[in-house]
Amino acid sequence: MDVLVYDAHSYDRTFLDAANQGRHRLTYTAAQLDVQTAALAQGFPAICCFVNDQATAEVIERLAAGGTRLIAQRSTGYNNIDLIAAEQYGITAMRVSYYSPYSVAEFAVGLLQTLNRRIHRAYNRTREFNFRLAGLLGRDIHGSTVGVVGTGKIGAVFASIMHGFGCSLLGYDVTHNPDCLALGMRYVPLEELLRASDIVSLHVPLLPETYHMINRETLALMKPDAFLINTSRGGLIDTDALIETLRAGRIAGVGLDVYEEEEGVFFHDLSDRVITDDTLARLMTFPNVLVTGHQAFFTREAMTTIAETTIRNITDFEEGRENENILRPRR
Repeated sequence: MDVLVYDAHSYDRTFLDAANQGRHRLTYTAAQLDVQTAALAQGFPAICCFVNDQATAEVIERLAAGGTRLIAQRSTGYNNIDLIAAEQYGITAMRVSYYSPYSVAEFAVGLLQTLNRRIHRAYNRTREFNFRLAGLLGRDIHGSTVGVVGTGKIGAVFASIMHGFGCSLLGYDVTHNPDCLALGMRYVPLEELLRASDIVSLHVPLLPETYHMINRETLALMKPDAFLINTSRGGLIDTDALIETLRAGRIAGVGLDVYEEEEGVFFHDLSDRVITDDTLARLMTFPNVLVTGHQAFFTREAMTTIAETTIRNITDFEEGRENENILRPRR
């Protein structure tokens, strides 16, 4: 099957080619999918896209007109795909429903430890042979109360790691995970979790009901010495409200691997350009904010699984088989 791979980087080519082994004809483009670039898919029965590609209703209409019948999303999240429009135009959408949960969970812990112990600041100092400790004081994670918002596969691994640190666990989710309950996690309403937690880590998908779940009201509930970590989706946090909270000194630190306006910024080298996103620029001026470029998933193990699952999805579609990765609109 001919497949156009949007938003393709060298590492995407490496892992997809290894998984494909010549089975499908993959064409790579660095362009991100949008209304203008949908024309590139003319004649391709399948496209492969990533988290910042925009498969809106208008884009899907254009894809369908060009003969596209499959959208193979190479990620778990799929909030960028209009599934109702895809169904309307007879396009099947598939995703990678599972890859290494350890990659994201371990990275979330890395963000937390870097913020808490000021490792990023210490690194910059020692590069200039400044070995003073003033301003680098952290605190023990042991004994902290950790709030895990979303206790699916990734959240459960994060909870397990924090349990190993000797932390008490609070959870918020519509479903109670038996693995988390076995760790002694206590499920509570979100408001109670935010009030009681020393560390809050977000592991929920971006849905209408989770959009800006961390906002002015919920941020005001958090302890002023609490850490907030987001390795899930940027839209979970109202960034303007977060900046207000940071300016007021009402939070100890924030670790963000995602940002709600990251499209067109993350996954690109903009080091020689003027950043026009004033919100992002302001966010990165705070010494207690650590921003990374949506790299939590980026391990060899995760990339291998993502590529292999994507190729399997394309093969199953071509051969008329359904699998667990087919996406359908929520009713």
